[in-house]
Amino acid sequence: MPTAASPPPPADRGGASARSPANRKGAGGRPSQSHLAARSSRPLGPRGPMGFVVQRAAGRRAAAGRRDYTSQGAPRRGRVVPPCRGEEEEEEEEEEEEDGDSGRMESVLSRYENQITILSDYLEEFPETDEPVWILGRQHHLNTDKSKLLLDISARLWFTYRRKFSPIGGTGPSSDAGWGCMLRCGQMMLAQALICRHLGRDWQWEKHKKQPEEYHRILRCFLDRKDCCYSIHQMAQMGVGEGKSIGEWFGPNTVAQVLKKLALFDEWNSLAVYVSMDNTVVIEDIKKMCWSPPQSSGAAHSSAHLHRSALGRNKNTAGFCTGWKPLLLIIPLRLGINHINPVYIDAFKECFKMPQSLGALGGKPNNAYYFIGFLGNELIYLDPHTTQSFVDSEENGTVDDQSFHCQQAPHRMKIMNLDPSVALGFFCKEECDFDNWCSLVQKEILKQQSLRMFELVQKHPPHWPPFIPPTKPEVTTTGAELIESTDKLFELEEEFEILSV
Repeated sequence: MPTAASPPPPADRGGASARSPANRKGAGGRPSQSHLAARSSRPLGPRGPMGFVVQRAAGRRAAAGRRDYTSQGAPRRGRVVPPCRGEEEEEEEEEEEEDGDSGRMESVLSRYENQITILSDYLEEFPETDEPVWILGRQHHLNTDKSKLLLDISARLWFTYRRKFSPIGGTGPSSDAGWGCMLRCGQMMLAQALICRHLGRDWQWEKHKKQPEEYHRILRCFLDRKDCCYSIHQMAQMGVGEGKSIGEWFGPNTVAQVLKKLALFDEWNSLAVYVSMDNTVVIEDIKKMCWSPPQSSGAAHSSAHLHRSALGRNKNTAGFCTGWKPLLLIIPLRLGINHINPVYIDAFKECFKMPQSLGALGGKPNNAYYFIGFLGNELIYLDPHTTQSFVDSEENGTVDDQSFHCQQAPHRMKIMNLDPSVALGFFCKEECDFDNWCSLVQKEILKQQSLRMFELVQKHPPHWPPFIPPTKPEVTTTGAELIESTDKLFELEEEFEILSV
């Protein structure tokens, strides 16, 4: 149970959730690059607020006042390359006239969002140091195995802003640039859990190397399609039930709740997602959830079939699993008021050393990153603030994965610059992994800290409501209108009856 000295309960940043993207400066931590749009014939303007030489904006502003000075987050050395005007741009302008205001906005975003090109080093090299680098439970030494370190980082699935996907909800946005960064970070944490689930923590990715079918199946779970179980469409619309409008920025706790709900519909991965409450992890509740018996009723089977029909890309050929369900444990925390309390730093870093580590979600207000490790007092993270084009799967089910791996040196930031609202992630494939995690928490975090980052208790607190493991609703919809009408539902039921015969 939480003590009086426990940190305050987690909460999404007020500035992030209280205002819509159109009313925020730099929603999602990234103002739109369309403010920097300019003709190549125009002279360069003065240096912008981040020190870059930027072009004077031409025409109307786009994307609700968002601007972006780099394609990868924090300022980097480089120069601006003005866009070239050619046949493609003229065709886009013709389309603008035909499609009206909606087409014009899409064209402007498409034309200018990747205008800035960084030509110098992506990031300064890692410093020469004898200190180890920790990446998701693995230790690396810069002096001896730097190449292995970079390979380990590039193997993580990297999800960024995308554009030109089908409109969310049919009429919503076709890009998440400016508001979807925390959703992308949640995708990255979950994807790391699925990699550990099917391929193992030591699996490595190499460019142009053939990958196993499980890898492509994992990628298909996250494609920007409404029928993919963890797509931006599913997450954004499931967030409506958490009080977040489509296009509104999420906090770490909200994205954790969304993943918890979506996992109920994912039979292939069959994850048990536990999101801690009030900074407290209850061992009894987790074991009850991970050992919960499989559904066996005819109604449940029919409901499961209907959902598999709607999400045909993620059919479960093995049927319902029995035994321990692999655990995705997410712990939303508030490690201070306005700034992270230094007393939590050692415990926070210790979490990245655990073999069960999935890193952390967090960053700065309206500016989310996926933290995967640390070096000294610097956190290492993957940055979702790059806008890329939508990628779909090929006819054979494979995915062109070049844009899903960050193949350059990662970002770093001082740990004291971290916003206190974070969410830790851990994956326990077997019960022994969870038992080992509990032992590490007791030894390395709880016994060493006078002010505890979170609590780990054996029994369910008596003053809490009874714990009931979450189950999939009878009507299988994730908010993304998988079954779009009553007629569609009847069609799926008829299909089920035919297959049953």
